[in-house]
Amino acid sequence: MSKMLASVNCLSEAIIAQEANVDIIDLKQPALGALGALDTQLVETIVQSPVLNKPISATVGDLPMQADIIFNAVEAMAATNVDYVKIGFFPDSDWLPVIHKLSQLSQRGIQLIAVLFADQNPDMHCIQDFAKAGFAGIMLDTMQKQQGSLVEVMSFAQIQHFVTLAKAQQLLCGLAGSLREKDIAPLLPLKADYLGFRGALCEQQQRTATLNHQALLNIQSLLSPSTL
Repeated sequence: MSKMLASVNCLSEAIIAQEANVDIIDLKQPALGALGALDTQLVETIVQSPVLNKPISATVGDLPMQADIIFNAVEAMAATNVDYVKIGFFPDSDWLPVIHKLSQLSQRGIQLIAVLFADQNPDMHCIQDFAKAGFAGIMLDTMQKQQGSLVEVMSFAQIQHFVTLAKAQQLLCGLAGSLREKDIAPLLPLKADYLGFRGALCEQQQRTATLNHQALLNIQSLLSPSTL
């Protein structure tokens, strides 16, 4: 059964996610892009909250594919003591120097999650490069949210291929990208480790709106009905 990742942008939203018993609390700022980052001081405040006991991930922002820039951002975010740091790998760039540089951080025990964008025709061959560099996991997301959900911009066969490759490399595997309640049943048979949500958890299904507690419970009930 796939677990639930819920993206939040502040402590109060993180507490709502905690109360809904999500499996991973994911910190990002939707108003700043596909993987908009929160300020590291805010992330540290959330991580240190005694109310929270779930694993926490955080994104480093929509950054240019320059090894030093990304390395410094990941190192700074990791210093907040989040459990996972998520890095978006954007198209039309050479990823290998970035991956190689980040391997220095994975060797220090920092758990890195690569994020590929399904609507940008990602190169699936790179999955083994992330594994070799010591990444903990990999996710599929979407960059242009207005173009539709993951299942609308990538075929089921391609998504299945991604999950298969990730599991073959023993990477944690996540699927996200404007997922809605109706997307859960088709994706569950793929047995990705996590399904990630933001817009579906918010008022009026708008990813930049306020998190809605009942919406979280609805999604959670479809993923793990026995936990509620």
